[in-house]
Amino acid sequence: MSIAIRAAREEDTGLIFDLVRELAEYEKLADAVDATPDAIAAALFAKEPRLFCDIAEWNGEAAGFAVWFLNFSTFRGRHGIYLEDLFVRPAYRGRGLGRALMTQLAGRCVEQGLARFEWSVLDWNAPSIAFYRSIGAAVMDDWKICRLSGPALQTFAAKDARP
Repeated sequence: MSIAIRAAREEDTGLIFDLVRELAEYEKLADAVDATPDAIAAALFAKEPRLFCDIAEWNGEAAGFAVWFLNFSTFRGRHGIYLEDLFVRPAYRGRGLGRALMTQLAGRCVEQGLARFEWSVLDWNAPSIAFYRSIGAAVMDDWKICRLSGPALQTFAAKDARP
């Protein structure tokens, strides 16, 4: 039995889109997906991409993925990695694929001198929280994610609050 982690290729676009939908179903957010395979391909495979994806394979079969991008810490004065999505298909869980994907990204941080490796987790996802704590991650309960999107984003952007 073997695990392989590789960078996504353009021909993986359909697979990546399927994994996004599977993740959304797992997170009970299937109705929130309005991405398309074309939009994902445009982001991942642009001339100068700002979004990246690693594919986890189990014995040559696509089993999961990590989607990530560079963020920046003004306090540290360096970039870091923000893990947007981590997902392993249910049939492949418990085999170390999630750990392998995260180890790959942690190694990238160390090799490139990046300041930190961050991600978010839903508060109800106890198995993932336990896993993250087991690898030494600090679950930062004192921080809350804030988001403007959809109509709220449009409304706020249209306000006369800008100079």
